Amino acid sequence: MLVTQLVIVALTGIIAGAVIGIVVRKKMADSKLDSAEEYSRKVILEASKQAETIKKEAQLQAKEKLYQMKLDFEEETRSRRKELQGQERRLFQKEETLDKKMEQLEQRVSLAARKEVILENRENDLKKKEGEFNSLIEEERRKLERIAGISAAEAKEMLISSMESEARHEASKLIKKIEAETREISNRKAQEVLALAIKRYASDYVAEESVSVVNLPNDEMKGRIIGREGRNIRALEAATGIDLIIDDTPEAVVLSGFNPTRREVAKVALERLIEDGRIHPARIEEVVERVSREVETDIKEAGEQATFDIGLHGIHPELIKLVGRLKYRSSYAQNVLQHSVEVAFLCGIMAAELRLDEKEAKRIGLLHDIGKAVDHEVEGAHAMIGADLAKKYGESDQVVHAIAAHHEDVQANSVMDVLLQAADTLSGARPGARREMFESYVKRLEDMEKIAMSFKGVTKSYAIQAGRELRIIVESDKVDDFESTMICSEVAKKIEKDLTYPGQIKVTVIRETRAIEYAK
Repeated sequence: MLVTQLVIVALTGIIAGAVIGIVVRKKMADSKLDSAEEYSRKVILEASKQAETIKKEAQLQAKEKLYQMKLDFEEETRSRRKELQGQERRLFQKEETLDKKMEQLEQRVSLAARKEVILENRENDLKKKEGEFNSLIEEERRKLERIAGISAAEAKEMLISSMESEARHEASKLIKKIEAETREISNRKAQEVLALAIKRYASDYVAEESVSVVNLPNDEMKGRIIGREGRNIRALEAATGIDLIIDDTPEAVVLSGFNPTRREVAKVALERLIEDGRIHPARIEEVVERVSREVETDIKEAGEQATFDIGLHGIHPELIKLVGRLKYRSSYAQNVLQHSVEVAFLCGIMAAELRLDEKEAKRIGLLHDIGKAVDHEVEGAHAMIGADLAKKYGESDQVVHAIAAHHEDVQANSVMDVLLQAADTLSGARPGARREMFESYVKRLEDMEKIAMSFKGVTKSYAIQAGRELRIIVESDKVDDFESTMICSEVAKKIEKDLTYPGQIKVTVIRETRAIEYAK
């Protein structure tokens, strides 16, 4: 019971404490609410006071701004009024000036009209005098014709003929003088440049023919190369595309073909087969395939070596391969790759002397005969083929045009074009550089002599110095010294136009006077 009472007492105390706490909290909340309402009223009062103050300040600022705008408007109005007054004064002055000019113009027009009348009168007088003068001239002309016994047309013809002869004579003297001066200066400079280029570059020439010869250890090897019923030789010809000529020549086999690269492959392959001793169709195909890869590698290395030696870069890889293929190409027994490298060096040296782009000159020189690498596969002149290839693989217009113009297939239009022609001629014309067919050589000499004999006054002509010089003898009683100069120049121009030749040809005209008397 005691415990129960204690529990009841405790519960009653707890409830009473809770009720007291609630009453206290309510009173505190009421007091806070009253204070918050009072604070709100104070804030609203202060805000209304500030708003009134701000309103008054804004009204004052607006009045000041309006007053300032009024002042500005008045000032601008005064300045515009002054400006309009100035423009009015200027317009008035211009009007006065125009009036004065109009008066002057009217005076000039009247004066011009008077002058026109005077000029017209003078022109009529001049026409009358001109008619009288023409009649007098006609009368004097008839008198002169009667005295001279020839007509005016005949006299005119004689005068023109005399003047033409005199003009040709004077032109010959002037040409001779200019040629002498120009030749002296240009020859000295050209000799300096060419001599320097030759001294700074020298190369050996490798003579190659259009056929290749493979030496055999003995004549029995010919039978093994032919094989049973000719199967070995047929397999070799089919694999290489080259004709094998086996004749009575002791211990030698001749390889013939237009493609120099294939001919080199056939030569190397046959030499390896002879060295190995195993010659049968399967072995032939294997060796030819291996040698073809080696030759292609050698071609690429040759092209890269040439560009490296010359110091060029940025050339398309396909052009480098074509340059390498020139290693197995010859022209008049001159190796074309060596010739191209030499032309590149000569172009570079001469371009440096003339203060031109040395790198571009070397590039033109190396690529100028690139068309010969494929001229057995493509129709056309090798210069135009080379120009198309250079353009195809991204070379500049200057390089393309120089390649096309180096044999005058197109007209040369820059110093680089002429420089390439000079270097190409210099490389090909050096003693021992090239060999040409005897028949074409003889025909060229005959054509040179015929050209000389076609001119009036020429009695004899001789091609000497292996076609490097043409000597012409003229009749002394029909051709004077100045006409000899004209004949020399015209023969040289005709040779340039009609003939194709390496290097240059010196034309010499000889005129001699002989006095003959007999002692009796």
